[in-house]
Amino acid sequence: MFFSSQTFVLVHVVISLVAVVAGFVMLAGFLRNERREFWSQLFLVMTIATSVTGFLFPISVFTPALAFGVLSMVVLAICVYARYGLGLAGRGRTIYLVTALFALYLNVFVLIAQAFQKVSALNALAPTGSEPPFAIAQGLLLVAFLVFGFLSLRRFKGIAAAA
Repeated sequence: MFFSSQTFVLVHVVISLVAVVAGFVMLAGFLRNERREFWSQLFLVMTIATSVTGFLFPISVFTPALAFGVLSMVVLAICVYARYGLGLAGRGRTIYLVTALFALYLNVFVLIAQAFQKVSALNALAPTGSEPPFAIAQGLLLVAFLVFGFLSLRRFKGIAAAA
């Protein structure tokens, strides 16, 4: 490996955070019917990089993190095909929106899970990740993304000029 393990973790975390920020800017574009090409592309590239770098950690058994990585890569492959293979017309728009938002949801789900593991105040509330505060946070996230998805499907037509 080219980096120390601490440096590699830092690079992975920074890539993940950039993907999440870019994803929320992309989502804001969906909600305003604005094609934010740069942010959408940055989101896709960084989310793919997040998954790829996640597979480079030392792995001895199949874990939930690996399952999320595999799921994310499948979703992202469909998303990229829908966006660039099918375009934003008809089903391509719907498939792109749903898969892009699902990929963002997975990133934010992992962000919350990591926050509960690494931030001492959150860890004190849910040390094993099976306590109500963790479930409430993830439940609220799911509801928020379902609302974002519904609104995005209604508002984003994919025809506005690229921002």
